[in-house]
Amino acid sequence: MALRDSGETTMPAKKTPAKKTTTAKKTTTAKKTPAKTTPAKRTAPPGTDGGRMLTASQTAELLALTKQVKTVELKVTIPTDSYRSTARALGLDPLDAQLRQVVFFDTPDLALNRAGVVVRARRTKDGQDDTVVKLRPVVPADLPKALVKLPEFGVEVDALPGGFVCSSSFKGTLVKNQVWSVVLGERRISKLFSAGQRDFYASHAPAGLELDQLSVLGPLNVLKIKFVPEGFNRKLAVELWLYPDGSRVLELSTKCPPGDTFQAATETRSYLTERGIRLDGEQSTKTASALTFFAAELSS
Repeated sequence: MALRDSGETTMPAKKTPAKKTTTAKKTTTAKKTPAKTTPAKRTAPPGTDGGRMLTASQTAELLALTKQVKTVELKVTIPTDSYRSTARALGLDPLDAQLRQVVFFDTPDLALNRAGVVVRARRTKDGQDDTVVKLRPVVPADLPKALVKLPEFGVEVDALPGGFVCSSSFKGTLVKNQVWSVVLGERRISKLFSAGQRDFYASHAPAGLELDQLSVLGPLNVLKIKFVPEGFNRKLAVELWLYPDGSRVLELSTKCPPGDTFQAATETRSYLTERGIRLDGEQSTKTASALTFFAAELSS
């Protein structure tokens, strides 16, 4: 999981996938915040395929960002021809995986994604449905302090071989089956989100684009395992995203405190490479791959 810079964002050309709900009292806090935040410069955006090491200035930028967030998540996408060997190397048992189903909401031409806004809902077997409205990139210092203090609001740096990006997420939880009713067309999309989430969306989405005007992109089935591998002192998350056309995306990730970013990246990379796990595949975030896939499906 080296931190590298590769320049411009690249999207897959083919259809291959390259805590609690806010209470009324809390959500009114978000309504009082400024309407817009200053977009951050995206440094070697997710969706790239690796390349040069970060320059000194980019490293300094990453260090400055980590001082303004609570969590850093290190991610790597595994090459498609290495899935089985990766599972064997990590001692994964498929029966340990939790089944999830992810749904995105955007326009067929991905207007939200171009504006840096991601709207997602998720179902979890034997768990609660949840939602998130995400904005990226962001400058943490520019976010309204009242918003950042909300327990359902988070700011995180995602780093992968290809660069890093800082994002903010307004989360919510739901009772079971609400997301599925939206997929079936029985419930409006806006009903999945709290008042605070809707305000956050309205502040950053393209003008005039309402939640209920968005298209359903998905659903997409996901298998996820969280565990501490033998010989490693960090929790590792393994996610396998299963696309309707049979293609798959396998991502490994681990979270760490901001001050441990470079040590965690070095330790994780060493642990994985020592076990023969390839880290040289084309890097693309799960969200970018899924949005591209389902938008193309809508167009066709």
